[in-house]
Amino acid sequence: MSHAMWRVLQPILPVIIGITLIEVALGILMPLIGIQLARGGASSIVIGATASAYFVGFLAGTLTCQRIIRRVGHIRAFGVFVVLAADATILHLVFQNAYVWIGLRAIAGFALAGGFVVIESWLNDKSSDATRSRIFAIYTAVSWGASGVSPLMLNIDDPSGSLLFALCAVCLASAMIPLGLTKIGNPVMEEHTHLGIPSLFRISPLGVVCCFGAGFLTSAMYGLMPAFIAGKGMGEAELSVLISIGTIAVLAAQIPIGFAADRYGRRPVIILTVTATAFISLVIYATPVLSFTFLIGLFFVLSAFQSPLYALGIGQTSDYVPREQFVAASSGLLFAWGLGASIGPAIAGFIMKLIGHQSLFLFVGAGYGLIGVYAFYRVARRKAKTPQEQSNFVPVPPAQGAYAAPELDPRGEHPPHATTQPSVD
Repeated sequence: MSHAMWRVLQPILPVIIGITLIEVALGILMPLIGIQLARGGASSIVIGATASAYFVGFLAGTLTCQRIIRRVGHIRAFGVFVVLAADATILHLVFQNAYVWIGLRAIAGFALAGGFVVIESWLNDKSSDATRSRIFAIYTAVSWGASGVSPLMLNIDDPSGSLLFALCAVCLASAMIPLGLTKIGNPVMEEHTHLGIPSLFRISPLGVVCCFGAGFLTSAMYGLMPAFIAGKGMGEAELSVLISIGTIAVLAAQIPIGFAADRYGRRPVIILTVTATAFISLVIYATPVLSFTFLIGLFFVLSAFQSPLYALGIGQTSDYVPREQFVAASSGLLFAWGLGASIGPAIAGFIMKLIGHQSLFLFVGAGYGLIGVYAFYRVARRKAKTPQEQSNFVPVPPAQGAYAAPELDPRGEHPPHATTQPSVD
């Protein structure tokens, strides 16, 4: 490793290790909870509500956790957040009740929202205009890599047992160790301006719809995937492979889709990707009997096309806001994403209860189809900026997750101590 690279990495290494451990835990925990609920006979409504609860807690955390951080500092607050998330995780073994699990998931979402605010405040504080893009690339690669590989760990033990829950709790609690041992000082906590959803919708309706839709549909797809897999008579091995394949597809798609968005314009690429996603989703829905190999192929292509929607939404909005407001807009778009993610799984679970497990991809396909129709409507309503006028595409970690607030946007002129505080007007 070169000296210059080490100088970039050294001040952020504690949080990079921390985010790796958190993403490993989340990559196991999200499908693990769905598997256990499905095996226990929980309805798709309960599974969907449990997935939604995490994002409800996450939204609450992004709105309130800064008070804790200001009171005790970033390092102490991070310790509180990750230990609280670890406690909520291990309590799944104590309370074998699906409705208690809904509450525990909300607590975990609240705690991890605070953890991600600390992480991103730290990254913003320790970066400069010259290093921000490299730091963003490291952060993105670590997030995607850890969340993509970790679901395969579902195969190391029976998901009905206690080992995997214990492993997740250990990873969460251990995320505090590198930050607790660092000699690097706390970032200074300062306010920054933010844009609410109504203001952003007036600026870029399609950008807000894309970000809301990405949260609404992606969280539903991944949150209900265990119920879908169980309905097909498959198990955790197949589920873990699908989730990992989906993450590989995300990584593979970013450069070509980003190149296309920069060359041909944002809205044509949005229309192309959501239309392709809707088509493949409906193919899965209309083909109840699918070999697992064929399902892997379809899911790979589906994930590749659906994954950039959030980043495209941010880019579409950024084309119409001043450069100094990029971060403020990103906070509001994160809130739109989280709002969608908090209700998408619950609605999808209700539909699956009414129609059957196969309807998950009918729900996803119809949702992406509606976004495509709205994009065509916006094309007719307002002339798009040319590719030369728009800002460059920047990949943003999507959420199978998107557990982290993607505020570290290298396009923006960041204040030296920026931190996330999404809100609505």
